Amino acid sequence: MLAELFAVLAPVIIVSGIGYAWARSGQAYPTEFIARLVLTIGTPSLVLATLSRTELDPEAFTSMALGCVLVTACMGLFGVLFSRLFRQQWKVLVPAFLFPNTGNMGLPISLYAFGEHGLALGVAFFLTLSIMQFSVGVALSGRATSTRELLGNLLRNPIMISLVVALPMIFWNLQLPRWVANTVGLLGGMTIPLMLLTLGVSLASIRLHHLGSGLVLGALRIMLGAAAGWGIGAAMGLEPLTHAVLVVQSAMPVAVFNYLFAIRANRSPEQVASLVMCSTLLAIGWLPLILAWWMPRVN
Repeated sequence: MLAELFAVLAPVIIVSGIGYAWARSGQAYPTEFIARLVLTIGTPSLVLATLSRTELDPEAFTSMALGCVLVTACMGLFGVLFSRLFRQQWKVLVPAFLFPNTGNMGLPISLYAFGEHGLALGVAFFLTLSIMQFSVGVALSGRATSTRELLGNLLRNPIMISLVVALPMIFWNLQLPRWVANTVGLLGGMTIPLMLLTLGVSLASIRLHHLGSGLVLGALRIMLGAAAGWGIGAAMGLEPLTHAVLVVQSAMPVAVFNYLFAIRANRSPEQVASLVMCSTLLAIGWLPLILAWWMPRVN
């Protein structure tokens, strides 16, 4: 079991570590270019490639999407509760609880722990959360000036466009032309490595402050996320694989996007940076426990 856990987590830690070491050594890394490349080309291609080559039951996709919405709502309530309990700004703490790192970390772990089918379910969670992140998350960050602008930005988002293309493949069992499938498969293959490298580079740029609150709130985020995923999955009667991916994705640390949004809004970026860093470090110890429980029940 230890060897299996190491095989799942080692690629994530090593590739992220390479990105971290690269940035700390002073080497140039075009973060903005890479992030835009991954967002506009890599991730949509990964979505289409994964969902086109994996037979994902429409019911499983719908269940995962619903589970994601329920977990996110639950974590939002936790965020409001702890913002009052710890006397924090709710616009700082609530997004950190709402939006975990389901892309950079969640997708690779879903793939290595549960295979292509697990990756497809992880993509379903990621897509659903992305809709909320680029609507509710952007609204909370103050970047959108009107509902019309918010809706327009969401509809133009390449990830949303890939979802519109992917849904007929899931619900009507349609197939991409072979040349399209090969192309998006090739482009999608770059996404996970670039996500992990960029995660490491982003973590290297974060300076820790508010360490005590970061550790406490970061631990609460990943532990309560796993608990919410487990409870909601059990209540929905999900199949073991779907339930496992729901728990793993729900237990991810605070997403780096929250830090970027906090910088742009000038809303306690140092506190958000502490939450991102602390929850990510804590997740390295927490995720093996979750995987040790779920992997034997699925594989």
